[in-house]
Amino acid sequence: MPSSSTPSELVHTVYETAVSRNPGEPEFHQALHEVLESIEPALAEHPEYGEAGILERLVEPERQIMFRVPWTDDNNRVQVNRGFRVQFNSALGPYKGGLRFHPTVNLSIMKFLGFEQIFKNALTAQGIGGAKGGSDFDPHGKSEAEIMRFCQSFMNELGRHLGEHTDVPAGDIGVGAREIGYLFGQYRKITNRHESGMFTGKGTGWGGAEVRTEATGYGAVFFTEEMLATKGAAIDGKTAIVSGSGNVATYAIEKVHQLGGRAITASDSSGYIVDEKGVDLELLKQIKEVERLRISEYAERRPSARFISGGSVWDVPGQIALPSATQNELNLIDAKALIRNGVEAVAEGANMPCYPDAVHAFQQSGVLFGPGKAANAGGVATSALEMSQNASRQRWSFSDSEDRLHHIMRGVHTSAYEAAEKYGRPGDYVVGANTAAFVKVADAMLAQGVI
Repeated sequence: MPSSSTPSELVHTVYETAVSRNPGEPEFHQALHEVLESIEPALAEHPEYGEAGILERLVEPERQIMFRVPWTDDNNRVQVNRGFRVQFNSALGPYKGGLRFHPTVNLSIMKFLGFEQIFKNALTAQGIGGAKGGSDFDPHGKSEAEIMRFCQSFMNELGRHLGEHTDVPAGDIGVGAREIGYLFGQYRKITNRHESGMFTGKGTGWGGAEVRTEATGYGAVFFTEEMLATKGAAIDGKTAIVSGSGNVATYAIEKVHQLGGRAITASDSSGYIVDEKGVDLELLKQIKEVERLRISEYAERRPSARFISGGSVWDVPGQIALPSATQNELNLIDAKALIRNGVEAVAEGANMPCYPDAVHAFQQSGVLFGPGKAANAGGVATSALEMSQNASRQRWSFSDSEDRLHHIMRGVHTSAYEAAEKYGRPGDYVVGANTAAFVKVADAMLAQGVI
């Protein structure tokens, strides 16, 4: 950083340059703004980061891969989708981040997710870099054979950029155990290697780790538990409002119940359900994981539940809110409704589900707020544990894996909490998480030279 440039001026210049070089990518711009704005205290304490051009390098992905994915449907028609992998930063270890198959996938979303992944992974202290990838392919409504053919075509190109010491993908929206199986199988075929550690989220019978499916949801609740503990409170006896009905939401609900709380909502794109008796997990799993039906079916089978097709799940009163569906799902109006109804803690189970003005509203109202890069780091943390087991040919029990996850999430909370205190923003987990992670990555980049 030039001697005449303040941290604020450096951040402004880097942000404006990045926006001009990446036009039409609002999700990426939003992620950049949120992180850069919050790390100014760290830049003031470490002028060497500015002098070494750390920020300019950090906002530019090390590699962006975009490719054609041709496949044949069951009617023998050729279909073409677009594939992505943004390998953002590997200063701390091999690239690590999920693959998302969803019609909304584009380069902006991949960059936003990959950029966020840098800091999330750094917070876990597991020695992994940040990346994200996926395709605008939609698995919904496709046959098993079509999904298999798509995954094989996708891996034919992406496979050359992967490896346990290079880039280790996992699942995300639209990429579950079925898709991971097809992707890993094709990688094994084209490389002639059973390289278990190059993909995480695998089936437990062929290299996968216990608790990986539950990890993101469990981790978000563990982080919430740690935040509440700083105020002498606990999850026991509290009502939780949860959005989504995928793995994150389902297992967040499960852990809330195990800790004595009561989660009363779940949602999908068609609306949401409210079950004042507490969400019946077995019924939710049957409908969403086995039968793959809409959330309205839950209310059809559960007398204590009702389905709402309009409005917002955030209109439902509760002391804990866990947005666990997708990015930008909770706006300022929603935040005000939650605050009005007495919410005490909000933890992002999804990636960037809260708009910036919603985050500010929570913080200004004294609501504990856990940003996604900290609160939902449990998934990637357990992926790193899966990599460790693959490397050593070991298998850990469910309870052992969950204990390790709990320990990691406690460490993530401590890092964010202490960094917020250190940089003059006590209780601000956004500043704490971003600065703690940024310093780890920046120090590694500084040590490794201009590469």
